[in-house]
Formats: sequence, C-alpha cells, structure tokens
Amino acid sequence: MFKHILVPVDGSETAQMAVDKATALAKAFGSLVTVIYVIDPYPFTGVGTDFAYGQAEYLNAATAEANEAVRLAKQSFADSGVSVDTSVVEAHTAWRGIVEAGDSLQADLIVMGSHGRNALEKLVLGSVAQAVLSHTKLPVLVVRDAK
Repeated sequence: MFKHILVPVDGSETAQMAVDKATALAKAFGSLVTVIYVIDPYPFTGVGTDFAYGQAEYLNAATAEANEAVRLAKQSFADSGVSVDTSVVEAHTAWRGIVEAGDSLQADLIVMGSHGRNALEKLVLGSVAQAVLSHTKLPVLVVRDAK
C-alpha cells in the first residue's frame, strides 16, 4: 500500500513518536523510508550584512543539529530492521521543504509529528504540520504529542 514513506524529523520527542509509527508501517508494508531534516539556510534574510557572521554560525549549528536528529532517527529504524535513506534539506520554510521532498522523492505517505500547540500559538508561531496538510497532495499521518 505505501511503497515510500517520508519522515521529517526535528529532533523532538514528537518526531521520535512519528519515527516509531513509520517504523511499524514500513515493516507492515515493506516500504522504503526516507528521513529528512529541513534547514532554513537564510534565516536572517533582510536583517543586513552585519549578521553574515551570525548566519555562518547559525548554519554550522543547524547542520550539526540536523545531522544528530537524522542519525538518531536512522538508528531507531536500523534497530527495528528497517533500512532508511536520510537527507538534510534546505528550504525557506520547513513545510515547503517537506512538501518538495515528498514530491521529488515520489513518496506516497508523509509521517510527521505535531506538537499540538493551542490556537493562539498556531496563530503566532504557525504550524508545520498544518502547512504540510494544506500544501501537499500526499496522504499525511500526523502523530500528536500525548501531552
């Protein structure tokens, strides 16, 4: 049923819950799995050239964080006997990177965590899961934080 599952991670507990769900699905359907982490390469756009050094530091820290989150997810899949491809993706927004990765990889399911923010926080912070749901044509399994 699902031949290729895309699992975006961010290093959070909720993302790990999504990894666990994706592992079960991959085992049940014999699916390929790709884990991605999306980095915004230009978080300081429009701030000015004074922040160029800060941007380089940000990219180094973001890349290290991304590599660690992807490594942990890959290890979790490997411990369950599921092989996985991994990638760190650059996109202006996380949701856009996830949607574009789903399309380019020809995934047929996205399994992702949602932090379950309340309505006010969604208004202020936005919701990656909500944006993915709004912009992708792929089915999305949203794993909610139990808190």
